[in-house]
Amino acid sequence: MEQQGQKDLRSDDTLVQLYKESGDTSILGVLYERYMPLVYGICLKYLKDRDESQDAVMQLFEKLIESLKKHEVGNFKSWLYVMAKNHCLMQLRSRSKRPQVEFQETFMDNTLHLHHDTEDKVRLESNLEHLEKCIETLPLEQKTCIALFYLKKKSYKEIEVLTEYELKKVKSYVQNGKRNLKICIENRGLS
Repeated sequence: MEQQGQKDLRSDDTLVQLYKESGDTSILGVLYERYMPLVYGICLKYLKDRDESQDAVMQLFEKLIESLKKHEVGNFKSWLYVMAKNHCLMQLRSRSKRPQVEFQETFMDNTLHLHHDTEDKVRLESNLEHLEKCIETLPLEQKTCIALFYLKKKSYKEIEVLTEYELKKVKSYVQNGKRNLKICIENRGLS
């Protein structure tokens, strides 16, 4: 066992096996303390908030108590990395499940304007229907990135995390999607 002030030199595999056999959370604590900086770094990378990342580190420790008993773990460090990454991605996804908002006036170079009289509301609804149809014509990658960027108000970096597309691809899909939507809208005589 670990002496006060000394590091526990037992391997990850040994500690995992001991924990599985005994259920002693202090053994798990040794492993977790060993990798806490890694887990915090992963959480900070994805969540971009110190307090939220600290909370995630604690939530992951609690998850670890049960998960480690259920799973066969070949490489603890890699397994923990994936577990932390997935936890953060799930938090990001739950954030994005807020109600969708309509396109803002600034979208598509002020193509759509919101007015109060009935005729304008009918025209707006018609324009939104055409816009939805135009969105459906986009390639999947552009459609996904456009929806995340404009409807869900996600940053390029958040879209990269959620879709696992490269950052430069995300930027390209958003820009090309916007251009293709503008062309589609103009072809429908809505500009």
